[in-house]
Amino acid sequence: MRHGWGDPAPAGLGRCAGPNIRIETKGAGHTCSLFNEIRRRISDNALMHTRPHGAPTLRKPTLVDITTSLHQGLRDFIATPFTAVFFASFYVFAGLAMGWITYATGQTFWLVLAVMGFPLVGALAAVGFYEISRRRQTNQSVSFASVVRTTWAFKNEQLPWLAAIIVVIFLFWFFMGHMIFALFLGLSPMTNISSSLDVFLTSQGLTMIAFGSAVGSVFAVLVFSLSVLGMPMLIDRDVDFMTAMLSSISAVAQAPVLYLAWGAFIGLITFASMLPSFLGLFISMPVLGHATWHLYKRVST
Repeated sequence: MRHGWGDPAPAGLGRCAGPNIRIETKGAGHTCSLFNEIRRRISDNALMHTRPHGAPTLRKPTLVDITTSLHQGLRDFIATPFTAVFFASFYVFAGLAMGWITYATGQTFWLVLAVMGFPLVGALAAVGFYEISRRRQTNQSVSFASVVRTTWAFKNEQLPWLAAIIVVIFLFWFFMGHMIFALFLGLSPMTNISSSLDVFLTSQGLTMIAFGSAVGSVFAVLVFSLSVLGMPMLIDRDVDFMTAMLSSISAVAQAPVLYLAWGAFIGLITFASMLPSFLGLFISMPVLGHATWHLYKRVST
């Protein structure tokens, strides 16, 4: 016998209820699970089509915005520690891998470049933290599966293009670092830094460190400027990566002191977190990532 959508289910038939539909079928346990999974995926994917279109207006931040964002970021981390640590683990394992490669090859110089450039790719790892904070703000599910699924769905959006630019800048920093090393220490009789670091304490070594730090700061400011609001904007709005990137750079240019102070704070905390075998990143990365999202939301209208 065939039953209609609204007819009561006879014995032996199960029921899956959705917001506007109801399915009655045998094997209710398996079918309901499948139906609910489809509903969850539709809900997550719908985010890509319901975001506001275009870049928001970005006002100048205040010190209160920054301190409040930090408090909100800490609350988000306390509320969802497992999911946050999962995303932070990519950062930690990448750092440990670089340290192991450096130890195995004896090329200590490359670890110096990696550590100095490490914060450049921090925006990539922060995408998961942005999604957690976005869901908490909109009272959506913050389950591990839903956050990972939606974050992964952004691979088909504009986000990978901005990520590619950050990676290219990071690689170019490695190239520049190698050139700077060759320029200042290439002809030095003591360049085996695998066995001795005294070369960095010579006049040429100190000059190289000063010049390299200046060049590295330019890369850091560039990446920070295009990503501090650009990355969260690509999660929050239906906007192309060039618009997000230029809007972020423009906002930083309008309030350089506070934004660069925020960037310096992020860099300092990140560097300090790398000292205990990168393990401090399990805490600092989620808190800073959540805080960056909240700062973006506070200054966007």
